[in-house]
Amino acid sequence: MRLALPLALALVAVLPSRTRAAGPSPASSPPTPTQAATAAADDAHQILHAREELLRVVAFLRERPALLDGRRKDLLTRDEKLTLWGAWATVLDHAAFLEARRADLRAWSVDPRRNGGLALARGQAALYAAYRAGLELIALLDRSAAARTILDEAVPELGLPPGTFSRYKLHHLNAARASEFAALEAVTAKGARDLARASEAQVVPTALARATAEDRDVIWRLGKVKGLVLTAKNAVQVVGGAAAVAWFPVQKGVSTWMGDTRVRRGDTALVSAAQIAALPPRLEPGDVLLERREWYLSNLGLPGFWTHAALYIGTPEERRAFFDDPGVRALAVAEGQADGDLEALLARRSPDAAAASRAPDAAGHAPRVLEAISEGVSFTSLEHSAAADSVAVLRPRLDRRARAFALLRAFHYAGRPYDFDFDFLTDSSLVCSELVYKAYEPGPGMPGVRFDLEEIVGRRIASPNGMARQFDAEAAAGKPQLDLVLFLDGSEPAGRADEADEAAFRGSWRRPKWHAVVAHGPGPR
Repeated sequence: MRLALPLALALVAVLPSRTRAAGPSPASSPPTPTQAATAAADDAHQILHAREELLRVVAFLRERPALLDGRRKDLLTRDEKLTLWGAWATVLDHAAFLEARRADLRAWSVDPRRNGGLALARGQAALYAAYRAGLELIALLDRSAAARTILDEAVPELGLPPGTFSRYKLHHLNAARASEFAALEAVTAKGARDLARASEAQVVPTALARATAEDRDVIWRLGKVKGLVLTAKNAVQVVGGAAAVAWFPVQKGVSTWMGDTRVRRGDTALVSAAQIAALPPRLEPGDVLLERREWYLSNLGLPGFWTHAALYIGTPEERRAFFDDPGVRALAVAEGQADGDLEALLARRSPDAAAASRAPDAAGHAPRVLEAISEGVSFTSLEHSAAADSVAVLRPRLDRRARAFALLRAFHYAGRPYDFDFDFLTDSSLVCSELVYKAYEPGPGMPGVRFDLEEIVGRRIASPNGMARQFDAEAAAGKPQLDLVLFLDGSEPAGRADEADEAAFRGSWRRPKWHAVVAHGPGPR
């Protein structure tokens, strides 16, 4: 066991100095065995999902050899470039998530007995998944000088700053990264069984262990670390001295920034409670909310600055007042509600959803928003949904009948699971922007809103950031489908969100996805 401790210290050197705390705080009650098992399963699911997305991109690129053919004489088309950029944005998004999860290694190394084998397993799984995918992707992308150049370009609409491929490659192909892998292999080989026995209450999910073993085999097979046999002293020198390589999205590292920000302002949002309380009189049922927050798992895979979309539905009282309209009553009658009452129609067509839309949350706040979040398509309070870092409200240029029709559709989807596969072709599960897209999709008797679709790793989606980009383009062309109601623009340095004008909102989609990290503020107005 003498080898394990120095190597553990070597691993600490490459991890963020300030990260979210592992486990409960001293003032909180320790989790029950059931809660611990549920949390372990959730953590494993998140890591495995990010891993699967990275491997999906690897498979996607392998199936399109023309994109990476270093011998082709013609230039890549715009569509081919968009395909590459979309795939690359997905890579960086999920790789950044896995890098942040390496904080589990720090938690384990600080107190192995307390945090035990589960923290070690999570951190190891995240590191191996990111490293394996990095090696496989670099091997593919290095075939084409054109692809490498294209991936180093800045693509604001996808949240890509310049130089990301070069930094990503440097991050994975350096002695420190290989040494970190070899050091962790030595740690787990010597100490994993002892740690597991010391933490019998913590069970490593089978799928996570299986994925880690598979990734380990692939890394060794790729030959990038063969022959690297480290002593504890060498591990400390190499890992501690060179592993903090800047790669994505900023030089200080996204995981460090996330940890520092989390410590500094905890779970609070830049949009204040007072600002949220002032919103309802300015909103109408059917409004589209675009939101940006740093801490939602559902952000992953969505390109650009705006990462969440939701539908404002109002309270039953607000809906009754707003939809007191001849066109809406005619719609209700046409849909089989003889008295023309939209609320009665919603209750009859979607009884569970209607009941959920009336039930206050644990804090006593009334549901006013329908949104697809990681827990599923849920009715949430405005106090919960708008507690974000930036919020914009867009209003479709449609009459009340069309907006009532959109709510009828949206209520139909309530309760369905979140679509981590971002598959717009299916209705069994939905992603956040998919709920808005399908609620307003034009059809018979529904003029709707035509949201642009973009292709991300073979999936055609309407992203929240794409909705902002489309708003900008349509405003420039003088053919808007939506109006801006308000834009609360968050500033991390100022610690608040201020109301900004339409010009600021129209430019917001161009900001990098990790905007607050890159710009350390709201960026150009």
